[in-house]
Amino acid sequence: MYEEYSKQTLPSKKYRELLGSALCVFNSNNSFIIENILRVDNEHYNWFDLIDKTSGNLLPVIVETIISVTQNNKISMLFNELVNTRNRIVHSFQITDEYGNQLLATKEKNGNQYRITEEILFEFIKKNEILSSKQWLILF
Repeated sequence: MYEEYSKQTLPSKKYRELLGSALCVFNSNNSFIIENILRVDNEHYNWFDLIDKTSGNLLPVIVETIISVTQNNKISMLFNELVNTRNRIVHSFQITDEYGNQLLATKEKNGNQYRITEEILFEFIKKNEILSSKQWLILF
């Protein structure tokens, strides 16, 4: 598929919408994680330093703050899973499938390659929704 703004072949509009939504919900959760870290400890951490960290580098800070208060590592485990999936999406490559459709594929460090399907994007969006709802527990 082509668009007026690019002569390069692109995935379908629906796929690109899901891809954009996936990145937006993750970014929202990343910011919300930072807000929760600061709510627990704004003496040792500040927004400027935390926002500059890659998402994976927030995990030790989550352990020191959020988990120490909640005594629950489900948020960090889910966030870590989402970081890994987000990394696979961001560090993907475009392919043409056997039906002529454009989509993204990725390769894990162990060599496993797979397609980033609409189902994977939907699942990623849903898991971000779960994380977002878990984080509300921290705020109150």
